[in-house]
Amino acid sequence: MTAEPAEQPGWRMPPLDGYTVDDLLTLPDLPPHTELIDGSLVLVSPQRFFHTDAIDLLVSGLRSTVPADYKVAREMTVVLDRRNGPEPDISVIKATAKKGRRQTYFEGPDVLLAVEVISSESESRDRLTKTHKYAAAGIRHYWLVEMSGPDEHPAIEVFELSEDTGVYQPTGTYRDRIKVDKPVPIDIDLTAIDTL
Repeated sequence: MTAEPAEQPGWRMPPLDGYTVDDLLTLPDLPPHTELIDGSLVLVSPQRFFHTDAIDLLVSGLRSTVPADYKVAREMTVVLDRRNGPEPDISVIKATAKKGRRQTYFEGPDVLLAVEVISSESESRDRLTKTHKYAAAGIRHYWLVEMSGPDEHPAIEVFELSEDTGVYQPTGTYRDRIKVDKPVPIDIDLTAIDTL
């Protein structure tokens, strides 16, 4: 006598040509924060408290800094193309891209700044894969955030898309305070993470 194979949810067996953004946005029962990279679903590992604190600090700082024609969103899918729908930790988007409270994604051209807080399981995706994907989609500014130093404060690497090469160029690394003029004037005290 042989046992019948257990029924598996349909989304666990990838389609022959991989998943699409339509699948990502409509498949039931996907874990929170699932991303689509090159047609593959990427499940995100549980995050450390630093990840949450860094996002909270930057979202608060960005919301108090960016002009009214932009909005700050956290952990929302950004549709780059048919086979890529990553979920930046933070996105600064055109205010016109916010369509309503039931909205589940933004389009790449609406994103001014994408921010990724690096964790050990996402470092390669954040530093390599997403860097190329966001640049190819024309997202002008990209920040990589990681825990740094004995005080475990955020360190932010800032990148700007080069019009000549179409790739990101580093413009600086910020440890205690991020004060930049692009994409808009931003000034955030990174040591304030200790007060969260």
